[in-house]
Amino acid sequence: MKQKIIYGLSNYKMVQDGNYLYIDKTRYIEQLEALGENYLIFLRPRRFGKSLFLSTLQYYYDERNKEEFEALFSDTYIGQNPTPLRNSYRILFFEFSGINVDEGMNEIYEGFRANVKMSLHIYLSNYGYDEYTDKLNDIKSSSGLLKYFFEVTKNDSIYLLIDEYDHFANAILAYSMGDFLKVVGKGGFVRAFYEVLKSATQTGVLQKMYITGVTPITLDSLSSGFNIVKHITYKKEFNAMAGFTQQEALYSLEHSIFAECPSVDRDEILQIIKTWYNGYLFNGKAIQRIYNATLLNWFITEYDFDDCQMPQKMLDSNVASDYKAIMRLFHIGDSNQNYQILQELIEKNAITGTIKDRYDLSKTFTRDDFITLIYSMGFITIKEPLFADKYIFEIPNYVIKILYFNYFAVELEQRNAIKTTADISTLLLDLAMGEEQSFAKQLDTVITILSNRDYTKFDEKYFQMIALSMLSFSSDFYFIDSQIELDNRYPDILLIGRDERVPNNYLFELKWLRGGDSYESIKRKGIEQVEGYKRLDKVQGIPKLRSFLLIGSKDGVEWIGV
Repeated sequence: MKQKIIYGLSNYKMVQDGNYLYIDKTRYIEQLEALGENYLIFLRPRRFGKSLFLSTLQYYYDERNKEEFEALFSDTYIGQNPTPLRNSYRILFFEFSGINVDEGMNEIYEGFRANVKMSLHIYLSNYGYDEYTDKLNDIKSSSGLLKYFFEVTKNDSIYLLIDEYDHFANAILAYSMGDFLKVVGKGGFVRAFYEVLKSATQTGVLQKMYITGVTPITLDSLSSGFNIVKHITYKKEFNAMAGFTQQEALYSLEHSIFAECPSVDRDEILQIIKTWYNGYLFNGKAIQRIYNATLLNWFITEYDFDDCQMPQKMLDSNVASDYKAIMRLFHIGDSNQNYQILQELIEKNAITGTIKDRYDLSKTFTRDDFITLIYSMGFITIKEPLFADKYIFEIPNYVIKILYFNYFAVELEQRNAIKTTADISTLLLDLAMGEEQSFAKQLDTVITILSNRDYTKFDEKYFQMIALSMLSFSSDFYFIDSQIELDNRYPDILLIGRDERVPNNYLFELKWLRGGDSYESIKRKGIEQVEGYKRLDKVQGIPKLRSFLLIGSKDGVEWIGV
């Protein structure tokens, strides 16, 4: 039985040699060839397994691995159904995620050039061009390096693989639209780089190309400078090429947790991973929703096999850092418009819009531009198609919902210059221990400041969003349910301990009091609702439950124990 789980590993040969539990995606190699297209781009959110598939292509097509083909692929689909093009190319591989974007444009330029130089040096060394490597040191531009390289290798048949093509460019864009347009626009070093690649496809030396990344913004900005690639990102047949289907997720569990801990509640674990990591749909007609592969593999590696218990944390801090860095892109264009879209999404868990074919950053960044951006980054996904090119989008899973609420809370503080009295995580730990006063005081402060600034627009939904955004920092020890359906009744917020060690669980009902409202009537109605929730079987089964009615107004928040 294979027990080693792929996490943080993207080298196909190491996966095979190390006897890792491998989800076979090689049938897509056959499908990609069947397209009849030589230059492809495939985009997916971070941590979906794109790099491992790229490495699979490298070992499948590289002429140097011909003698190892059986050892590498014998137990895979493509090993049993090889295509005529196997091991027939020389591989040029670029990976652009390691470029430091914090030191200024000169350093970014030098980092890009150094990255290109290193990749070309590896190719020349691998395929017997050692006498040409020293010349690389004398060439000062990345496009110049490429021109020299393709002249040297003009008789080769090259398959180009580019991983994270947009990683550093998106980081630049998050800080400065102007700097981004300089590097990808006419005369920019990124534009020049891709123009050389386009020329190499016309001479015949560059015969195939496969590019991965997250967003189409960089590609769109290159415009006519690089218009040769076929965009397969949203094609139905490639919906599951990255990430895991439900069947693949179950296979992973069958060969790990369920094999080592046969007495666990399988249905419970399946429901939990579905809630946290599943939900993505990359084509409106596709059937299967997709899991974030890295997060699911992380869950398995963190599982306590000795005691057969789930990990204390459900979100890898490295992944959270990735997404929080990408969230800087939320400020592209009109940040207030983008913020309102996020508010709508958090409040309703749904938003309607269009997936744009391309961006034009020289024009106004529209609502649909922003929706397309957060869709490509994995912050929303297709819920269902409407008509024409319109879709209803939703937050895909609990991981993304928590990241949204965390981001919303930080934005609230920054936009309104709110100073927290203590670290919010500390306040929530006190809450878990049954000491509500510190958190109640902080919530009261935030609501008072915000409602007095914009009292006319403040309502119960906004009150609930703010409370949820602050409570989201407790996700390490609470599951947070917001208006989940319980026998056709809806508590506003339920905090359920991640395990029995959490001392207290909570039920909150939130009411908003405006001028002219009857305080006694709202209070009586709220108490009746809470008491009704507590009589439900599903709520009665929650141990150590503390229930409160929270009445908010421009004067603050009153907590009433029920």
